[in-house]
Amino acid sequence: MARGGLSKMRVVFKGQTDTLEDIFGKTPIPVTSMTKIIWSVIKKRKLMKKLS
Repeated sequence: MARGGLSKMRVVFKGQTDTLEDIFGKTPIPVTSMTKIIWSVIKKRKLMKKLS
């Protein structure tokens, strides 16, 4: 089994107050766009935490 990688990382949304509408907007969007947007938010706000 491989060591490291994303299995030792967690996304922590604690304390976030934005709604899904704030993040994705009011118009319908495809799932692929939703995935790209959510990962950009995670990276921008540094929500990815390493487990110790």
